[in-house]
Amino acid sequence: MKLSRTLWVLVFISIINSLGFGIIIPLLYSYGKKFGVTEQTIGLLTAAFSISQFFATPVLGSLSDKFGRKPILVLSLVGTCASFILFGFANSIIMLFAARILDGLTGGNISVAQAMISDMSSPKERAKNFGILGSAFGFGFVIGPAIGGLLSGFGAQVPFFFAAGIAFLGVMLTLFLLEETNKNKKGNNGEKSNNFKFKSLITVLQKPVIGTAIFIGFLLTMAQFTMLIGFQTFSVDNLKLNPTQIGLFYAGFGVTGILMQLAVPLIKKVISSQALILLISTLFCLGMMVLTGFATGLILFAVSIGIYGLFNGLRNPMLNTIIADRNEENERGKVMGVNQAYASIGQTLGPVTAGLITTISVHSIFFLSSLYILIAFLFSIRLKSKESKS
Repeated sequence: MKLSRTLWVLVFISIINSLGFGIIIPLLYSYGKKFGVTEQTIGLLTAAFSISQFFATPVLGSLSDKFGRKPILVLSLVGTCASFILFGFANSIIMLFAARILDGLTGGNISVAQAMISDMSSPKERAKNFGILGSAFGFGFVIGPAIGGLLSGFGAQVPFFFAAGIAFLGVMLTLFLLEETNKNKKGNNGEKSNNFKFKSLITVLQKPVIGTAIFIGFLLTMAQFTMLIGFQTFSVDNLKLNPTQIGLFYAGFGVTGILMQLAVPLIKKVISSQALILLISTLFCLGMMVLTGFATGLILFAVSIGIYGLFNGLRNPMLNTIIADRNEENERGKVMGVNQAYASIGQTLGPVTAGLITTISVHSIFFLSSLYILIAFLFSIRLKSKESKS
């Protein structure tokens, strides 16, 4: 029962975390315009979070190995809450950047939650539990934009203060309901603790299986966020969809991934190898993204994007399980932090490269995404070989 309660508290915290993120991201540009945010600076504002997170999440993860998951998760949620409040009271573009940087620097929520799943799960349960956590995050992210749009009708600052409120709720849940899962804290056992070194961002990649899995995650994340730029552009310029239709379309894309993540236990009964599941799902994603590049109408575009979203939902549960299974107990937080750091950079580089290639055509964005998936597929073959050997 204790394990089950910890899991479901983490699920609720994950929903709260992604809900706040989903609420404010679609509003950043419209809200920031009155402070001087332009089409160019919105990219920098978005990148400020990801770059801050790249450097901070491995440090926070390493600190969770030393002092425990619970205090670091509380710190991360407090930082998120404070950043939303700063947004609500913003009166200049500098405050907006300060808020995004603060959220990035304390943005260890996801990686610490993943480390807690690793701590509390047996090898047989990890894929299922990572799937549940991933679907919870996806659910919050899907409904967040709708809630943000609704709340903005009551005032431009209202969505940000609401997001701060639910982040504070996450702090309370963590403090009073969540149990510490790291039973081998280096700060409590008299051992000399190793301070985090930024060279770990490179040395972790050199680990045979873990490094390959993290790099695949980076490529697939970059592919997804490249696709999202094409998704928005194609929906508006080619399909002539209105904002409501685009929102529903995007929500449908998110729901397909959630359904696949919830189906992980059934899939594992058929295919026991995480690397093989990842290999197959990446192949489907590659085929569907290439097909999307050739789409000229709604039906082919919707079908190919929908199937892509379905199989893309298997990415994080499989990769996180592979990483957790081969990770040492005293480094789980650090390695999950490094994994999230590279994912955050993928989220930045994807839109940047999509913006550069969109001058050729909107279809070129989907082919660029296909290229990233193809490279990830080749590394997935390598990962499957390494898994078999180990």
